[in-house]
Amino acid sequence: MKIKFWKMHGAQNDFVLFDDRSGGFPVADRAFIARVAARHSGIGSEGVMLIQKSATADFRMRFFNPDGGEVDMCGNGARCVARLAFELGVAKENMTIETTAGQVKAHVLPNGVQIRMTEPSGWKLDGSLVLDGQKLVYDFVNTGVPHVVIRTESLRDVDVCATGSAVRNHRDFAPAGTNVNFVDVSADGALTVRTYERGVEAETPACGTGVTACGLVAARHGWVKLPVNVRVASGDVLVVSGQLTAGGVSGVTLTGPTEHVFEGIVEY
Repeated sequence: MKIKFWKMHGAQNDFVLFDDRSGGFPVADRAFIARVAARHSGIGSEGVMLIQKSATADFRMRFFNPDGGEVDMCGNGARCVARLAFELGVAKENMTIETTAGQVKAHVLPNGVQIRMTEPSGWKLDGSLVLDGQKLVYDFVNTGVPHVVIRTESLRDVDVCATGSAVRNHRDFAPAGTNVNFVDVSADGALTVRTYERGVEAETPACGTGVTACGLVAARHGWVKLPVNVRVASGDVLVVSGQLTAGGVSGVTLTGPTEHVFEGIVEY
């Protein structure tokens, strides 16, 4: 079976996308999905995404990590899939996307896409855990998938992979684990973020839900005001916005660039 794909990226967070409205994609074959995502022997990506039919939204988005496992949500992926759905005529500029994390709204802009994120949940500010005998202070919020946020004054000196992996696999977050973000707050009220992504098991150039988590945590602590510019490892800048409430943040949006890389055919 030959299946058409599109390769896209949002702030260099890259994805392989398929139009699966016919329902023929082998979603149960984790090994095939992993082969598609493999950097050296496949197309290469940090996620595989499907556009499927939906009874409640313009379409359904499904997201698979490079290991073939499915997760609920991906912010940069949602922006890319919104762009592709618009270009394929699946949806108009303003659309509703069904995800496992809930429905999200997207608005296609001339130079990017804005996503109205699902409501953040599971807040835990000023939490702590013991790592290598040392106390580590962190914040936590689920922005569609779970995220730990750790503030640092020297982002370039952070061992993102070592510390990120240790926190991701810490017993406090078992069994599912968590994504891990390291954030620096600049004097002008902007953020710089580096992210260790669960499922990718490495540092990623950008993570939309992670950027969102960092922006919301920073706003709740009073470190920044929303909307806030967030620079990611790729050098791109995304914008997180929303309204502070008594117990969190509502009306959360994520805005940033989306780009096509290439398209082709993969055989199954």
